[in-house]
Amino acid sequence: MIGCSEGCATGECLPKSNQARSGQISNDTDTPLIDRAKTTATNGPPIDRRAIPAAARESTWKMADGHTVRRIDWPGERDAAGPQAARGSILFFAGRGDNYEKYLESLEEWHRAGWRVTGADWRGQAGSGRLGKDDVTGHIEDYSVWIDDLAQIWQDWVKAVPGPHILAGHSMGGHLVMRALVEKRVTPDAVFLSAPMLGFQTPPLPLRVLHGAARLMNWLGDPTRQAWKWSEKPGEMPAARVDLLTHDHDRYEDEEFWRSARPELVMGPASWRWVERGYASLRILEAEGAMESVDVPVLIVSTRSDKLVSHAANVRAAQRLPKGELLEFGEEAHHEILREVDDVRGRAMAAIADFLDRVAPAKEIPAQP
Repeated sequence: MIGCSEGCATGECLPKSNQARSGQISNDTDTPLIDRAKTTATNGPPIDRRAIPAAARESTWKMADGHTVRRIDWPGERDAAGPQAARGSILFFAGRGDNYEKYLESLEEWHRAGWRVTGADWRGQAGSGRLGKDDVTGHIEDYSVWIDDLAQIWQDWVKAVPGPHILAGHSMGGHLVMRALVEKRVTPDAVFLSAPMLGFQTPPLPLRVLHGAARLMNWLGDPTRQAWKWSEKPGEMPAARVDLLTHDHDRYEDEEFWRSARPELVMGPASWRWVERGYASLRILEAEGAMESVDVPVLIVSTRSDKLVSHAANVRAAQRLPKGELLEFGEEAHHEILREVDDVRGRAMAAIADFLDRVAPAKEIPAQP
């Protein structure tokens, strides 16, 4: 059984160095805001992407084995009328090496649209510890560890929040959501995935060959060693990294801000074990009948210009899923579509809202006598 520390005010219950920085990163309205870190909102004041929103509360989940995983929760704008007044609830997971701070803008927008919103770390990254031999390498022994965590979090979460219950993920988060769907570990009413990692950007070789090469690299050296080079200066992000992720340099710099404010968020390349287990997990998804067995509406948002994950694999997944839908971008979008320039991001957010309105409409609230 997993537990949660409830009732934590913003800036409290933060792991490691966050505790000492709670004043620096709080939502104090007297703190001057950096204009380029604000997003003009249509349904409220501008969203400061570099501050924890006033309505959000950070706390933790305690997993079955005692490992602590961070979470952040918004109650939902309609919750004042009671728990069933909310539009529904969204549980969102970010990608490899990511943190929920990068997605505060989107999470806050869904909250303002009436949803109860929860974001969470994956074990072993962001503010939820490390599983390798150093503080920056993204390591995992097997993706099933994350699937087990997701299943436990899901069971706990759905009992506490109103439906419809929506599960969402970006990149590796999307991959793990898909694995959980295929393995029937979660039962959402609908799912949306941003640039899901349903395939790697690799040479056009059979998956079994690529998996075999990754196995060989694990055999040749320490599986916890980094699988690719980070930068010349340890801890510093490569200069060209922005061109893989987004056209919006201000949103890209938000990540650098949070890494500075909360150093425990810093993560570099993945381990060779992560790579090899990634290929093994992809082979599970590619198995005949795997995605075809998913009887849940799934929207995949993907871009042809993605240089990190396979857009072709995402298109194929949308076709294989019985209730799959695809929103496709071109050269105007890089990998982090929800952190793209306003026009691109706005189209993605509008498509997600339309999808949820169609496949997971709000539950009717009985009229008060």
